[in-house]
Amino acid sequence: MWPVVGHETAVARLKRSLEKGNLGHAYLISGPARTGKMTLALTLAQALNCRSPEVPCGVCSQCQRIASLSHPDVQVVALGSASSDDDARSRTEISIKQVREDIQHWANLPPFEGGYRVFIIGEAELLSSEAANCLLKTLEEPQPKVLFILLTGEPARLPETVVSRCQRLDLKPVAAGKIEGELLKQGAAAEKARLLGRLCRGRPGWALAAIADESLFERRTECIERLIDMVEGDLEARFDYAGELSNRFGQKRAEVQETLQEWMSLWRDILLVKAGLCGAVTNLDYASRLQMLADGFNISQIRAAISAIGLARKQLRQNASPRLVLEVLMLDIPATHKKFVKP
Repeated sequence: MWPVVGHETAVARLKRSLEKGNLGHAYLISGPARTGKMTLALTLAQALNCRSPEVPCGVCSQCQRIASLSHPDVQVVALGSASSDDDARSRTEISIKQVREDIQHWANLPPFEGGYRVFIIGEAELLSSEAANCLLKTLEEPQPKVLFILLTGEPARLPETVVSRCQRLDLKPVAAGKIEGELLKQGAAAEKARLLGRLCRGRPGWALAAIADESLFERRTECIERLIDMVEGDLEARFDYAGELSNRFGQKRAEVQETLQEWMSLWRDILLVKAGLCGAVTNLDYASRLQMLADGFNISQIRAAISAIGLARKQLRQNASPRLVLEVLMLDIPATHKKFVKP
């Protein structure tokens, strides 16, 4: 059983490789955050170590320990998993020390109890140049019964030498209807499943997490409310918020990027409403307010807002000054003097 929502092509390819015994020694799985990269990687690790007739069964000791990240032969290396003396750099990159101690050393040893040693590198684009070169040496001399899986949302940031040693699996956003169907199977109410199927933007991992953790949905609502307040507010309030976001970016980069993505989603919906395409909006629970917002701006202003947010996200990924980037964004987002009535 492969508990992967969507991505049938990638799953079928891996299944064929397993059946024919020609699995590669390294895979690069790319796709947006929460698209299912880690789920696919762990499921492949289960398939390689499961002892049931039909793999992966998902219920045996091997499968369950892999799912809970407690299997001795499956190692996940990610940002921030370095020891304390690497704390400063571990917030921004995966160090060479992590690659040497968590991968190289163990890759030369046979599996403890499973069929394969599997090393999963999360956010592989954050490998330091030294770590990437160190990993390259290991990829160039693969050991039997060892598999490397690199996960990334930005494959272009990885050295081409590393990418060339891996087989590529590119995961695309999953259709909203497919995600909605999975949420219904999980017991979600029909209205909530439909809403989350749209809000997740093709990311089944986010939708499934939002069912289990209401705080994800609440954070998204807070992002939208802050944006609407900003549109109506003055420059002082905007700059205060820019400072708040830039401070948060130092510790939680992904969270700030998610905030900007939510803003992008709302402005996209405003554009759709302005164009008369109300049925295609993502934020279904804000339908009435989207119409009021659309009435407050022209097409050029809406497009400018979308471009400004997109540019800010790109600049933050390129390590530009967060404070400067966000303050410029606050100046570029259009304002309206209309007062919108909250439901």
